Amino acid sequence: MAFGRRRQEEKPAAETAGTEAEAPETGEAAGGPWDAAVDTVPEMERLDFGALQVPIGPGIEVQVNLEPNEFDAEGNPVNGRIVAITVVAGESSMQLQALAAPKRSGIWDELRKELAEEVTENAQGQVQDAEGPFGPELHAMIPAPLTPEVLEQMPQEMREQIPQEIIDQGYAWQPLRFIGVDGSRWFLRAVVTGAAVQDEEQWQFLEDVFRQVVVVRGDHPMPPRELLELTLPAEAQQAFAQQEDEDEAEDGFDPFRRGPEISEVR
Repeated sequence: MAFGRRRQEEKPAAETAGTEAEAPETGEAAGGPWDAAVDTVPEMERLDFGALQVPIGPGIEVQVNLEPNEFDAEGNPVNGRIVAITVVAGESSMQLQALAAPKRSGIWDELRKELAEEVTENAQGQVQDAEGPFGPELHAMIPAPLTPEVLEQMPQEMREQIPQEIIDQGYAWQPLRFIGVDGSRWFLRAVVTGAAVQDEEQWQFLEDVFRQVVVVRGDHPMPPRELLELTLPAEAQQAFAQQEDEDEAEDGFDPFRRGPEISEVR
């Protein structure tokens, strides 16, 4: 299992966290990700998803991941709860989730163990503990099925790059990189896929994005590991409202018509 190299000059957070029971608050000393309650958050253009504020800029596409509770006539999700935000850059992606956590202890150590068991036992994959710029990480290799249906949906140029022996065995190994940061009453998880898992240059781009994410925990009590609420940015809400108004004006309201894509490309 080969993975991308981390920058050696950066000291892992695990080595600087100390042994105190209370989880360290992220902020200027850690260089981000940031807690919205800290007044030293650097200013930059971000999309506001409620619990997460995600930086945007050239070469970044931001998408939302829905847990659907409604589908259109073609089986596409049209309504549901937002459970994650995915940042796409080139051939790489990084899925972000923010969870509630206890005030005086982190949850990343426990989650890493559970993820390792899930990968090895349920997905029949391989895992490797590692140290990264944000502390302990979990690297994984998961067998991804290469069924005729999957191959048919692939772009032709991608399909042609897969060796025939890989196609014959029916699966290909997909590398994943799990990153976690324990904040003050919150936990931020990232799952990196694509070229950035092994390519240091592409990873540095996503690392810079991850460092500038802002977590908005709020003051309300929540059980540990519950997802913090994510909402659509005002720009996306306006786009959906405008699309619905246009639909009603032209043809009458159709609840199964697909609305605007939920993504921001800069």
